[in-house]
Amino acid sequence: MQHDYRPHLPRFLANAIDRLAAEDPELFGILEAEYHRQANVLTMVASSSITDPSALACEAMPTMNVTAEGYPGARFHAGCRYIDQIENLAIERAKRAFGARFANVQPMTATSANEVCMFSVLNAGETLLGMDLDSGGHLTHGSKASISGQVFKAYGYGLTKDERIDYDQAEALAREHRPKLIICGTTAYSRQIDWARFRSIADEVDAYLLADITHIAGLVVAGLHPNPIDHAHFTTTCTHKQLYSGRGGLIMIGKDFDQVGPDGKRTLEQVIQKKVFPFFQGAPNQSSIAAKARGLAYVATPEFNAVARRVVDLSQALAQAFMDKGYRVITGGTDNHIVVVDVMSKGISGVNAEKALEDCGLVVNKNRIPYDQKPPSITSGIRLGTNGLAIRRMEPADMVECVDLIHEVLTSIEQVSDKTYKLAPQLQARVEESVRQMCQRRPISTYPAPVTAYKAA
Repeated sequence: MQHDYRPHLPRFLANAIDRLAAEDPELFGILEAEYHRQANVLTMVASSSITDPSALACEAMPTMNVTAEGYPGARFHAGCRYIDQIENLAIERAKRAFGARFANVQPMTATSANEVCMFSVLNAGETLLGMDLDSGGHLTHGSKASISGQVFKAYGYGLTKDERIDYDQAEALAREHRPKLIICGTTAYSRQIDWARFRSIADEVDAYLLADITHIAGLVVAGLHPNPIDHAHFTTTCTHKQLYSGRGGLIMIGKDFDQVGPDGKRTLEQVIQKKVFPFFQGAPNQSSIAAKARGLAYVATPEFNAVARRVVDLSQALAQAFMDKGYRVITGGTDNHIVVVDVMSKGISGVNAEKALEDCGLVVNKNRIPYDQKPPSITSGIRLGTNGLAIRRMEPADMVECVDLIHEVLTSIEQVSDKTYKLAPQLQARVEESVRQMCQRRPISTYPAPVTAYKAA
């Protein structure tokens, strides 16, 4: 029998907010201030987006109270009737969105999803090949700072002189080192990726291929970037960057789902299931899985397709606006949401640019650029993304205004050292107000009516 729970959940959520405000006003005030901060700054961090409120609501549901170790139909605890329905819904929606034959929706993060795949096919000391961190790869692709570069013998491929992925180098390194796993996908690379070429390299050396699409998952779903699902043995992503969902990870497999794995007994699907639970994780976060299910429904809508198209249009306009101001944009442009800009050529370190821009309501992140001479704590570049701007329904012309403001700040910085700077308070106040006005003109489309600046007591 169908039951209508609508009269109850709104009261549940309203009561939760009322209790928080009444019983812990200190924490409530900080959370309220953060809400207003996000509404009144331009968040252009490429690894962020603005989660749909309907997905945020899922994170606050009583599903959190259920312990559900295992999988639908095979739990180690009772009380999972509706939990199983939620997880099955998320699985089916993930498979439908990406054209996958298998999906595991339990990983807590994309990092843990990558680690699950690594430990599914690699033993300690075996070899993997991934993209070098300074070229745009991720920590989990073999960086020495990560478990991926400490437990396994990791080699990194980089970029050509025109700052594109060096497929020839990747092929040469694969032939030389015979990795058991090759990782493709990036965290700070602004061009499309040739999945078929990577699969050809992997097949030649009898390696498994992992495609990490964390930064481009939404573009893949919308058909604005090629889909790796049937090229890679494993495809991983997070759900909070371009799927506008709750925080978490996904592991998916396409046509290779029933291929026998390294042990010669279990299929790749079975191997992944066992490695997620019980090897890496215990009980999953079922509220997060509900949020994933909601986000995976959203990406199937025409509204999301329009957002994804806007993401690319805005990033290309953003890159062009920087180049028109004389900045060097890495790769000379972008095919996705990422724009990486060399600011050291203007005499400013990445960390000083990041801090000064944040002072003015423009949120970006410092980022190393190819062949960077500065350490990760300083960097020579900044990385920007347009996921959050797209939800504000900004237009390409708005990107010119954004770059004008960024340029005004960067050219006004007095760099004292690589980590310290001075910025005139009058300029900071003027730019901050311009940003606030832009936010009022282009509010977050999924939030209530525009809100004004707010500071916690």
